[in-house]
Amino acid sequence: MKTIRRLIYREVLITTGFVLLAFLSLFFFFDFVEELGSLGKPSRLQPEVVYEVRHALLYVALLMPNRVYELMPISVLIGSIAVLARFAQTSEYTILRTSGLGPWKALRLLLGLGLLFVALTFAVGDYVAPLADKTAQLLKARYQGRISLGQTGAWLKEKQTASNFAVNVGSLSPRGSLGEVRIFEFDNQGSLVSTTEAESGQIGADETWALKSVQRRVFEAPGKQSARIVRSELPEYRWPSSISAEMVSVALLKPERMRTTDLYAYIQHLDANGQTAQRYEIEFWRKVFYPLSCLVMVVLALPFAYLHFRSGSITGYVFGGVMIGISFFLLNNVFGYIGNLNQWQPWLAAASPAMIYSVFSLGAFGWLVLRR
Repeated sequence: MKTIRRLIYREVLITTGFVLLAFLSLFFFFDFVEELGSLGKPSRLQPEVVYEVRHALLYVALLMPNRVYELMPISVLIGSIAVLARFAQTSEYTILRTSGLGPWKALRLLLGLGLLFVALTFAVGDYVAPLADKTAQLLKARYQGRISLGQTGAWLKEKQTASNFAVNVGSLSPRGSLGEVRIFEFDNQGSLVSTTEAESGQIGADETWALKSVQRRVFEAPGKQSARIVRSELPEYRWPSSISAEMVSVALLKPERMRTTDLYAYIQHLDANGQTAQRYEIEFWRKVFYPLSCLVMVVLALPFAYLHFRSGSITGYVFGGVMIGISFFLLNNVFGYIGNLNQWQPWLAAASPAMIYSVFSLGAFGWLVLRR
């Protein structure tokens, strides 16, 4: 059995690696073409710094770990189908069956291989990809200026003993400097107490915000018709807050590109401040379930070893595997949006694609392998 395991594992790993390399080459080309429009443009903060081809190549290369994470399940499916279908076509799998490789032993063998892919996918998606993606964004910001946090900036909320704060950060520099900071303070009755606008700022080690070029407006007797507005301009202003630099930096990454632990901490922060965390909860559970889809893919590939092929017909089955993998990738994204819109349970929205394909793969295994 060790010899059979070594044979199948080696062939699947090599074929999956080639499939993944082909996909990465394709996406590398597309991502690089998208960056061509930014070449030769000077930085907004340092006009002498120009975004060159080598910078674009490095930026696109840093995006590849996230591509590996996204493409791993479909690559595992195509690689496994190609190997098992080739074994069936050349009658090698028939020889393995006569050597004692029954359906349940084959299933356990492939599940063991799938666990290797699960561990690899989780490690890349939870450790390598977030770090590489953040480095890519900071690299691009170094040559193009600040990192824009969207048209409306990054919004955060904080509750303190006597006040509630809504914080808006417009941009973030590669060194962690904040730009276009706006802080709105409300009392416990919901009345606006003060507003603070700063051109720039920095979050210190003690989580105190050091703001510069500040304009403050304080509303005396808020909520009443006799309220007065006291305006002041300050060169510096220090605002104590529990919002850390890490919480602001999550705006650099899309939720699906964050670490699982960072997602969980951010969800706790949103819940503590009365903000909706549905989108982040769905992404948290997707991060949990997505690596497990590699197990579903290897089970889905097993029935291809029991098909009877005519000469040259293997290509159509591999193409079918590609279509199944693409449909899983699309369904995984669609269920995330549907679950967010319809307020589904986050774990259900994240696990539904894997559960659907698990039922489909086990049904195919039972019909093609056990019954036939």
